[in-house]
Amino acid sequence: MALYTEQAARACLRVRDGKRVFYLGPGDHLTPSAREWLRREQVEILQGEQPRQRTYTTPGGGVLTEKPEHMTHLRENVLVPKDHPRIAFRGWIDAVEAELLLAQQAAHREGFGRLVEELEALLGFLRRLIRADVLGEPVAPWNLLGLSPAELREQSHYPQRYYNQSHFQPSWEDPAALLAVNRLRTVVRQAELAAYRAFRDPDGGVTREDILQALNRASSLCWILEIRLKAGYYKPQ
Repeated sequence: MALYTEQAARACLRVRDGKRVFYLGPGDHLTPSAREWLRREQVEILQGEQPRQRTYTTPGGGVLTEKPEHMTHLRENVLVPKDHPRIAFRGWIDAVEAELLLAQQAAHREGFGRLVEELEALLGFLRRLIRADVLGEPVAPWNLLGLSPAELREQSHYPQRYYNQSHFQPSWEDPAALLAVNRLRTVVRQAELAAYRAFRDPDGGVTREDILQALNRASSLCWILEIRLKAGYYKPQ
């Protein structure tokens, strides 16, 4: 049983014997505006189920029977333009994952097996954020490498207390793994900014503070990994 608005009726037109027709199934109804539009357009109303055809919707209430090339899935059958802020955010997460894999490769080449494993844990965490966005799920309580969000913030702000290593400016002379993690950190920061653009409300607040916090702490973790590398925390294997 369905109620067809004018817009839905337009989307469900079919062609039979060269003429446009509309199938109205048992128990289905048309709104007055839909019925008037069909009459005005001289579309014959036939009894019978609508042939199954996939339809897409847009956040503004539009209905599409084909997926345009300039649009992509926001969730399920909801389409948005490819420059939509949520899609841009997902693209930045892709970029973070790409940089993370390169950082793992650099760490492996230098024999830092433990760092490779820790970056793998970060990779799994970041992939959970995309799932939380697409499915509209909250980010479950988490820690990274045994550190809570508060502990990550603390250690990234005061590395001297935990690793006997002060803040520093990376140099070309640093190990390739450190420079790769440093670059990863900057891309995580860009993903965080993209997330803010994607989830901010008209008043400047955010609707997904859990995702923003997760990305902020992910960049903190990257800085902690750089600190550990500088301090000689990782031993080549």
